[in-house]
Amino acid sequence: MRPLRRAVLAAGSVLTLTALAACSSTAPEDAGDSLQQLQDDGSITVAFNGEEPYSYEDGGELTGATIKLNEAIFGELGIDTVEGVQTEWNSLIPGLTAGRYDAVSAGMSILPERCEEAIFSEPEIMYTTAFLTPAGNPDDLTDMQSAKDAGVTLAVLSGAIEEGYSESLGIETVKVGSPQDALDAVTSGRADASALTAISLNALVARSNADVEVTDSFVAEIDGVPQIGAGATVFPKGEEELRDAYNEKLAEIVAHEDRWLEIMGPFGFTAAERPVEGLTAERLCEGDLEALATELAPELGLDG
Repeated sequence: MRPLRRAVLAAGSVLTLTALAACSSTAPEDAGDSLQQLQDDGSITVAFNGEEPYSYEDGGELTGATIKLNEAIFGELGIDTVEGVQTEWNSLIPGLTAGRYDAVSAGMSILPERCEEAIFSEPEIMYTTAFLTPAGNPDDLTDMQSAKDAGVTLAVLSGAIEEGYSESLGIETVKVGSPQDALDAVTSGRADASALTAISLNALVARSNADVEVTDSFVAEIDGVPQIGAGATVFPKGEEELRDAYNEKLAEIVAHEDRWLEIMGPFGFTAAERPVEGLTAERLCEGDLEALATELAPELGLDG
């Protein structure tokens, strides 16, 4: 085990899903060798952000849709133990590139700027956006343009895709570290609303007694271009072998709706969030969302 990983374990930051096993190495000099090392160790460590329903701690154990998907896929690869390190959203990729963990399991959106820093699996989840508002939705928010027109202040996760949407449209934001922080910002009046993935907000409100609501979900548009969003597991650059082995097993799950729903359904995901055929990490990394939306319009329900 590398000294850095040993320090992380000693600090108690790692949550073990199954029996504790030896950690793997993700040091740069080991790039490309991780798959075999992980299989030999029988263990992999992933970073998570603590965002329901993707990856979070519940009763001292790590759970969530992306964690269960990771467990299924890594298990098929002979890596039976998945451990987690909770990390703030904006530090997920920096920590990955620094070798503090082997992958990121947080439903992270595949964006061109992120693709320059790390490598993504094929899409695991498709996203829509929604707003968390005070009860009654007093600003009548329906989409990102309506937030701009209303002149509201939005609470957004620092480094998350909704921050980028807001910046592109010139919407004032309050940057927060977690969905719970976003809820607190809205209920305290520091923000008029919060923008986040619809499924995250629904999970948040389901366990809250706050006098708030979640709007209908929508596909955000920037300059008339639908912002097609898909999340994936993230690996360090140089770990293409590990990523490709993961993708092979992922494709078998995504191709069969029943199997995908068996894993993701208990966390509130529906067939509407299952990635459509033709939506790839490569295309999302290229960033030409206008061309992608045109090509996949029927599959995405964007053809009117």
